[in-house]
Amino acid sequence: MKNPIDRRGFIKTALGAVAGVAVLPHSGRAASWTENPVATLAMPRRPLGKTGHPVCLFSLGGQSTLETPGTEEQSLAIINRALDLGVNYVDTAAAYGNGISETYIGRVMKIRRKEVYLASKTHDRSYDGSLRLLERTLKNLQTDHLDAWQLHHVGSQDDLDRIFAPNGALKAMEKMRSQKVIRFLGITGHKDPAILATAIRQYEFDTILMALNAADRHRKPFTEELLPLAVEKKMGIIGMKIPARGRIFRDGGITTMQQAMRYTLTLPVSTVIIGIDTLEHLEENIRIAQSFTPLQSTEMAALEEKTKSYYESASWFKFRG
Repeated sequence: MKNPIDRRGFIKTALGAVAGVAVLPHSGRAASWTENPVATLAMPRRPLGKTGHPVCLFSLGGQSTLETPGTEEQSLAIINRALDLGVNYVDTAAAYGNGISETYIGRVMKIRRKEVYLASKTHDRSYDGSLRLLERTLKNLQTDHLDAWQLHHVGSQDDLDRIFAPNGALKAMEKMRSQKVIRFLGITGHKDPAILATAIRQYEFDTILMALNAADRHRKPFTEELLPLAVEKKMGIIGMKIPARGRIFRDGGITTMQQAMRYTLTLPVSTVIIGIDTLEHLEENIRIAQSFTPLQSTEMAALEEKTKSYYESASWFKFRG
């Protein structure tokens, strides 16, 4: 069921909210764009809901190069460079590369764990299966705790029934939180906003990771059916699928990462996570976050209109089983 807030009103409210929550983490001299701004400017930060963590606008996702076999040297360079440039949220999952992503990240966390809010996920819906995954996750990540443990890719009523069952994954999450192995609980999904809305009405999760890009409004819009509810609940909101693995880009449509990121960051999100292919892509995304200014509602609508003819490609993840 859609939130009663109309889309125009919500976007207007979102623009106001974005203007109110971004803060610079520290002062410093402004960099000329003839210099290397990525090395001299700080990223703005926003509150990650009620967790108390001031998260940078850009966060590092554990997919792409980081989940690919045989990319250890390149992956470690990306992770270390991200932290060097101020990234303070790293997201991964037990399923990414069947543990490869966690393993690469763990080799950096062994030395730099205190610098980031570290999040991983369980794709298992059962109590026992999730605990087994968590044991592997902690070993791979070379840490004794997670800042967030999240339910991965929740997209159906069957998922919810199994997760919330007496022997479901949520019981494992609560147990680990009570033992201080986990600090916060999260839920993620990119297929059906109505399912995630049901979940967060049923349980007070701390954070939510949802698909939010300029093609969203054309099918099962997260911006209309889920985002207002998450804002109302004061959750930490993380946007994903911003470039849709490159499928958001098309001649006559969205053509730059700046357009893609500014669209999502104008919404009332805490941060966005993006998987990285190369160091150059990492630094480009950080430069965009450093210089971010919100779009006007007319500019938001124009970017949405640009994706109308190819939204199925740019929202491919909503059509998956």
